[in-house]
Amino acid sequence: MRPFLLLSTRADADAAAGEYEAFRRFGGLAHDGLHQIRLEQGPLPALDLAQWSGVVVGGSPFCTSDPEDEKSDVQRRVERELAVLLDVVAERDIPFLGACYGIGTLGVHQGGVVDRTYGEPVGAVPVTLTADGRADPVFGVLPPVFDAFVGHKEALAQTPPHAVVLASSPGCPVQAFRVRRNLYATQFHPELDVPGIVDRVRIYSGAGYFPADDLERVVDALQTSHVVHPPRLLTAFVHRYAR
Repeated sequence: MRPFLLLSTRADADAAAGEYEAFRRFGGLAHDGLHQIRLEQGPLPALDLAQWSGVVVGGSPFCTSDPEDEKSDVQRRVERELAVLLDVVAERDIPFLGACYGIGTLGVHQGGVVDRTYGEPVGAVPVTLTADGRADPVFGVLPPVFDAFVGHKEALAQTPPHAVVLASSPGCPVQAFRVRRNLYATQFHPELDVPGIVDRVRIYSGAGYFPADDLERVVDALQTSHVVHPPRLLTAFVHRYAR
């Protein structure tokens, strides 16, 4: 089987390692089945996309909607490189899954608008599949309504005109969409279970997602959450596109 490629942008080593392990484990992949490139560490190398079963973009401390003059040189480079990569991915309809930061990246690339209108605080939210989501070969493995973990400052305010909306939540109209047949993006985190999100919020407790002194309250609320279904999305994605 050709491996999947995970593109990460997390400068914190523990966060990057946790992201890799979560996508690998819930995708049902061996260690040689998922290769991680940390884009924040250096330029994206030349890729032969025919060597990969699919491309995954995880979450990030970067915000697509940040004013251009407030972005770091690293962020601007990462965004340029992802845009060039997505030119090829979209043209060839290569299997792609973007989670959180990935939905903004794909959304902007495809002509959508990302801003801070529909940010959601860290926590579990009910996600409802649309009719298209229920009929989708990947999303159809999920229940019509399920809880998922979110925590994002920005979101799609305007979906790409040709995108198919697959899921929504009360506070965020576009929780997932698809373009063409094989490019998917989610606002929620399909790779996070309760231990995963607790580790994640402890790492990013000072990143502005919530007041730093609210950390233990946020953790207590997360630990009472019943989030079990989203990882099935990763299993379905891998099963559909592994080759």
